[in-house]
Amino acid sequence: MRLFRVLLLGFGLALGAGFPAVPSTSGQQNNPPQQPAIRATTEIVKIDVNVQDKSGNFLDGLAQTDFRVTDDGMERPILFFAPVEAPAQVLVMVETSPAVYLIHEQHLSAVYALLDGLGPDDQVALVDYDQAPRAILAFTREKAELASALPQIQYTIGMGELHFYDSISMVMDWLAPLQGKKALVLLSTGLDSSPPERWQALTEKLRADDAVIYPVALGGSLRETGDKKKKPRKSEHGAGTSADAGSSDPPNPLSFAKANEALRSMARITGGRVYFPESAKDFVSIYREIAAGLRHQYVLGIAPEHDGRFHSLLVEVVGGPGGRSSSKAKGAEYRVFAREGYRAPSP
Repeated sequence: MRLFRVLLLGFGLALGAGFPAVPSTSGQQNNPPQQPAIRATTEIVKIDVNVQDKSGNFLDGLAQTDFRVTDDGMERPILFFAPVEAPAQVLVMVETSPAVYLIHEQHLSAVYALLDGLGPDDQVALVDYDQAPRAILAFTREKAELASALPQIQYTIGMGELHFYDSISMVMDWLAPLQGKKALVLLSTGLDSSPPERWQALTEKLRADDAVIYPVALGGSLRETGDKKKKPRKSEHGAGTSADAGSSDPPNPLSFAKANEALRSMARITGGRVYFPESAKDFVSIYREIAAGLRHQYVLGIAPEHDGRFHSLLVEVVGGPGGRSSSKAKGAEYRVFAREGYRAPSP
């Protein structure tokens, strides 16, 4: 298995040594100038930010001076700012377990809602996974290519291991060289059959990375039987506190209740949103909201500490229309969604 993973990783990196590259196609020759890209390094922390008003509408038109960022309670100057016009790179990752095969037409047939909602300069790519990820489509601005690639997804029939956490970890490595906005749209049950320490390793990697994860939980009514005490809502936002993030109890293998918590944690750590569709019709509205969030996403950058610790971040709107501000208090004018913190580089 170790040799298999090494070979697969080599195949994935070779396949899309181009995987992160943008194919050369007609219609891409006269693109307008783009905002300089930013990537997380030891000298800058990249923060993708969404702002919504009380009605749930995403807010455009904010400037760098409209934001305030605090690091463990200390305000930090914003060293980089990119407005919502900056293009996004969106990787769609699909589970191929037998349980997903039975309902795959529900979530895959609705992917057009995600593609239609993205901007012309946004790029999309496709990966599937069971024991390991498999790259199917390299990043492209031609959104129709993703829809055409969906039939290439190969589902597992019969029992087998499901390495969810390791698959995400490997895909995050594939995304790491990319600059600018990076998002992972995850279509998954959240189940994993690997040892508990793999969850701990993934948590650490997500805290050190700058991609935003949007988990869409698959399984529908099956999830309810596994989580009767607390039925998940159709959609939940990933904002949370550092205390929430500190809970690293590993999910039990093949438990929907623990899978739900794992999906919530991924969204909270990275600043995304998690969705629990209850029926096939829910997927269209979910994909539209994800696309809208990506089109209305700001990118901020601050200087990190160098102490090797996890630092909590708080992003607030201090300006905006009418000079109103954001707050965690009930009735606040704006809601801000951003990653919960970052793992500082060592001294």
